[in-house]
Amino acid sequence: MEADTLLREADDHMQKSVEAIRRELAGVRTGKATTSLLDGIRVDAYGTHVPLRQVANVAAPEPRLLTVQVFDKGMVAVVEKAIRNSELGLNPMAEGNLVRVPIPTLTEERRKDLVKVVRGMVEQGRVAVRNVRHHTQDRLKHLEKEGKVTQDNLRRDSKRLQDMTDASIKKLDELLKTKEAEIMEV
Repeated sequence: MEADTLLREADDHMQKSVEAIRRELAGVRTGKATTSLLDGIRVDAYGTHVPLRQVANVAAPEPRLLTVQVFDKGMVAVVEKAIRNSELGLNPMAEGNLVRVPIPTLTEERRKDLVKVVRGMVEQGRVAVRNVRHHTQDRLKHLEKEGKVTQDNLRRDSKRLQDMTDASIKKLDELLKTKEAEIMEV
């Protein structure tokens, strides 16, 4: 049935939106060292931009320190520069093949700014989920106009769509709550 396919697609798109926001939030610095902090950094290696993880291993041996073990000693300076030039505000130090990245503590003002950024990211996720709902609802109404779906089925499918939307937005709100608590933790 066409309506079921539309609803499955909508659910899939909503889940992908939630996952995209989850990945974005993982890259927001919270004052604690997490290896995912460096996931967005790309390095100019051998004439092409590649993710940092393709040229080095990232570890968090201490709560306020990341270590980046570079595979090729010639890439150490490039990796150090990529981390320094990222928008994360980090100051790496190279020692042989190892790049140490101390994670500075966040000031109260910076924490509040990060909470605003995180709220904006989550709001983008909510908008994406609502856009999926709106687009799918329009397609369901179009099916009803063509006579492929009855009014009762349209009402039932619209309710299922709204339930999926509510569940996705609830997941986003939970992500926001968790990340805010993480950021504000001293």
